[in-house]
Amino acid sequence: MFFKKKKLKKKKKLKLNNEIVSYINKISEIIKSKKIINFSHSGHLGDLINSLPVIMEIAKKSECNLFINLYKKLEKKNVDVKHLSKEFFLTKESYNKLYPLLEIQPYLSKVQVLENDLVDIDLDYFRNLPINFNIDSVRWYSHITGIGPDLNLPYMFKVNKNNKYSNHIIFLRSLRRQNDHITYNFMDQYENLLFIGLYDEYLDLKKQITKLKFYECNDFLEMAEIINSCKLFVGNLSFGYTIAEALKTPRLLESYLDFPLVYPNGPKAHEFYFQTHFEDYVKKILKS
Repeated sequence: MFFKKKKLKKKKKLKLNNEIVSYINKISEIIKSKKIINFSHSGHLGDLINSLPVIMEIAKKSECNLFINLYKKLEKKNVDVKHLSKEFFLTKESYNKLYPLLEIQPYLSKVQVLENDLVDIDLDYFRNLPINFNIDSVRWYSHITGIGPDLNLPYMFKVNKNNKYSNHIIFLRSLRRQNDHITYNFMDQYENLLFIGLYDEYLDLKKQITKLKFYECNDFLEMAEIINSCKLFVGNLSFGYTIAEALKTPRLLESYLDFPLVYPNGPKAHEFYFQTHFEDYVKKILKS
């Protein structure tokens, strides 16, 4: 066992030295020297949003363009039929819903589908790093660029508020990565409870929250506007929570015991693993 671990450690060290360091150094030189930088990203949706704080920081000195690579296939072992894009990281349908939200971000000079464009920095490269991916996923991009933005601050802008939802608690809980030790049935004591994810996800949570209503957003900009307007957002490791984190909406994250991956940064935000903490955090934020 000792020699097996030693061999594995040596292999990982070789991979880090030979395959990665030179590309990381190249990225650093590009950031330091280029006035126009083209980034590419293949998704998932949440991963793409998580790359924005680093791009925003780089955009203080350089013009930043974001090119989205569609229909990159997942490895078979990672395909999840419950996921929106199924066997792909990102589809054209998802891109069309995402574009209105990305297009208004002031630090992105251009957003479009990747075709034959020259790419300076491939943001997917974080997947090549021999790191433990249980670290906060929004930090992956700092590890490939050497850029450390202040994650306590918002990194999504120009998203309007809608007074219709100012008194609502908004939910988006995916069917994936649910914490089986948590129940939502206590939420029935509150009013104006709205679910904005997929309909099958809504039906799943409706079993616990009888007052829960459903609304289907036209695109992810409208979803962001609703999240930006509410008094509290509650979700698990989902695209909705990624938006709430980017906007710094008052938010609660249902953490997944086996693969936490996401951690709240900034005020009026908590993750929870246990029921008593969940209920206490809801009261705390609603009173603030």
